[in-house]
Amino acid sequence: MNYSFDIWLIIGFIAQIIFGARFFLQWLVSEKQHKSVIPIGFWYLSIVGSLMLLIYAIHIKDPVFILGQATGLFIYIRNLMMIHKEKKR
Repeated sequence: MNYSFDIWLIIGFIAQIIFGARFFLQWLVSEKQHKSVIPIGFWYLSIVGSLMLLIYAIHIKDPVFILGQATGLFIYIRNLMMIHKEKKR
């Protein structure tokens, strides 16, 4: 593989940083509340990072990566839908 400057490689790294930031956010919120918590921002970071990683995976034509990110994206969106439905009650 040739890793010369490539905008897609930069997009992939940024996507991975956003996706990984969700765990940092979850840790910070949990420490603040002194219990394990999954904040709503976790799901938004999951969606943004996963969508960006899915776009990257499609670009590099990696079917395993595409399937993993597409499946995760569905789960993250579904979790947000359930959270918002619960808040309306």
